[in-house]
Amino acid sequence: MRTRATIALTTALLATLAACSSSGDDNAGTPSSSPTAAAETATDTTPAAPGAVDLERVADTYVNLYFGGAGEAAYAFLSKRCRAKADPATYAATADQAAEGYGPDHPATDVHATVSGGTGRVSYKVKGLPKFDQQRQPWKVEGGAWKYDAC
Repeated sequence: MRTRATIALTTALLATLAACSSSGDDNAGTPSSSPTAAAETATDTTPAAPGAVDLERVADTYVNLYFGGAGEAAYAFLSKRCRAKADPATYAATADQAAEGYGPDHPATDVHATVSGGTGRVSYKVKGLPKFDQQRQPWKVEGGAWKYDAC
């Protein structure tokens, strides 16, 4: 049940991030009724890179998926470079072992991120499992979304 809720949360988060990074304009063919509105539209076409708050949310979701045994969903958070090094089935099995060995109730706490351009660092504690606490874990933006890059 928790895995389904976590996957649903992840799907919603990814959909939100995708919507935030969309540069489409549904009214592109409709003429503007005011020059000011046209000028504002013309300067607001570049989507903003995801920031530190986004990275904190994504890292928290990743930790919940990993310790929740949702390895396939957590694998989607890996950067291209990390996915090239990790077989999806092996990664999912590792997450399953973590969930079985430690249980699913180990959310990230005290999550803090710093961002510089398309790279970020996130530090957090894993509730009840201090050996998994992270300091300045590397993440990067790929396709408009934060991806775990500590491989």
